[in-house]
Amino acid sequence: MPKTIFPELNHRFKQQLDFIIEIDRLKKVVRQTLLMDSSKQENDAEHSWHMALSILLLEEYAILKNVNLLKSVKMALIHDIVEIDAGDTFAYDEKAHHDKTERELKAADRIFGLLPEDQYLSYKNLWLEFEEGKTPEAAFAGAIDKFMPILHNYITEGKQWKKHKVTAEMVLKRNAPIKNGSEVLWSIVENLVDDAVVKGYLHRE
Repeated sequence: MPKTIFPELNHRFKQQLDFIIEIDRLKKVVRQTLLMDSSKQENDAEHSWHMALSILLLEEYAILKNVNLLKSVKMALIHDIVEIDAGDTFAYDEKAHHDKTERELKAADRIFGLLPEDQYLSYKNLWLEFEEGKTPEAAFAGAIDKFMPILHNYITEGKQWKKHKVTAEMVLKRNAPIKNGSEVLWSIVENLVDDAVVKGYLHRE
């Protein structure tokens, strides 16, 4: 940020603005998932917003009823920020997953490192908690994160599933962790997959 524009900014606020400016790049990270009207592939910022709002709307389906929703929503809003550097790794691309963790950890250090030290530690640790998926908030946020692309693919009649030769078994195996955050959503996923097979959106191996 040019110093001449905001010469009066203190160092902490400048670090925060640098981070805000940097994460605008998330709007350019394109995912494989189509928008529900099939008009284009969604970007990470669109996905994060959709996921965050869905967490609020679907709260009643979380396995544990004492989930800290604010924490889950914060996870939704930051979980893909690392993809500014690491790129979006397609869920069913096994080869691309071999160095995914390394790429994303490096990205987390750089991008969250733009923030003041206390916020860097807070947001990086929140991102790590989401990635591990062990707390109620992370499990529920992770369930919604995985549920959304399935819903998109079902609504768009499996266009991307067909394009990438994704099978029903692949969808169920990849998204099984949904059950850790919401048994209701997992049941819905199983029904969606069964119906997608009947309608020809997916095929079985």
